[in-house]
Amino acid sequence: MTHLLVLAVPILVAALMSNLRSKRAAAPAKRTAKESALRAPVSFDAAAYGLVPREALDPRRPGPPAPERDRRRSQAVADAAWQGDWRPAATHVAAAGHDWDERWSRFELLRAIARQDDGWLTAWREADPGDCDAAALEADLMVHRAWAIRGRGYANEVPAENMARFHALLPAAIEAAHRAALLDPGNPAPWVVLVTAARGARYQPDRFRPLWEGLVARAPHHYEGHWQGMQYWCAKWYGTNGKMMRFAEQAMDGAPPHSLLAGIYLHALSELEERGAGLPTGPAANARLAAAARALSAARPEDERVPGLRHLLAHRLGGAGMHAEALEQFRLLGRWCGAQVWADRGDPVEAFHAARAEAVLRSGAQPLPPERRAKNTDAALHS
Repeated sequence: MTHLLVLAVPILVAALMSNLRSKRAAAPAKRTAKESALRAPVSFDAAAYGLVPREALDPRRPGPPAPERDRRRSQAVADAAWQGDWRPAATHVAAAGHDWDERWSRFELLRAIARQDDGWLTAWREADPGDCDAAALEADLMVHRAWAIRGRGYANEVPAENMARFHALLPAAIEAAHRAALLDPGNPAPWVVLVTAARGARYQPDRFRPLWEGLVARAPHHYEGHWQGMQYWCAKWYGTNGKMMRFAEQAMDGAPPHSLLAGIYLHALSELEERGAGLPTGPAANARLAAAARALSAARPEDERVPGLRHLLAHRLGGAGMHAEALEQFRLLGRWCGAQVWADRGDPVEAFHAARAEAVLRSGAQPLPPERRAKNTDAALHS
């Protein structure tokens, strides 16, 4: 059985990046008949504008795969865990130190491994009951199993029996997360789990706020924590469109250099679009999109969340009439077009290609000299 699990690891890691990161970074937008019908003019020559030709576009992922070194490291952690050795997993997550976003990224890898087979996590908890990361991972797994029973639909779409089981399971998960928090008072991971569980547990704002305050006291700019907080304050849970937008704007405004918290603002816009709500317009809204573009440019190039956020940003810039700025994002994205924002419009290749064509035609961009076309296209193909 072990050899089957080992063969599954690359699929697991790819799913982790697409479902736990790209899902956050390339959230779906509400599909409209106009957008579904968009097609690039047959005469549009992408290469003339420094863009990858349509036939070279790759819809398999939103951005380039992780470096081989990182994939091998993740493979080794998974292999060891599924063979019963939890120590490489413990070392891997602890090695991130107090870089809490990086530590959460590694936590997500362990989460994906545990969702396949958690025997190694049980052994870790038994061998080192005082480890906060292991305890938080156990609580997170409990939350995941509760949500798996509930499903992802709206409350009125969930069978009553499933909803009852969901609500019965969450209190134990929350209690486990509280216990994990006591093991390492500085570690925000249990607090991210608590903030996540609070929605399902129907915590009203007076109960949610202390959890949020506990999280930001430990990691003021935690990306996943802010994504979960934004979800809490959106209209489909316990907030309103206005509260969600204020939360996202505050996260963006308080972000330090190299932070990707501007992405939370892009996610909030996608939430508005998905609900058919009015989107911010005017100079202030456009200035925020320009600031989001600067934030993505300043982020670490190796951060795997960046391409997914660029897709959201390119889509939003086009919708705001900032076509020259959208074109720049498309050039940076290169050949990668596997983001949900395009897939929700039918064929992701055609939707992405059409959006690029619109950016070129409406921005008034001029074709590049022939010698620059080949150079830019080659760079994009190998990005």
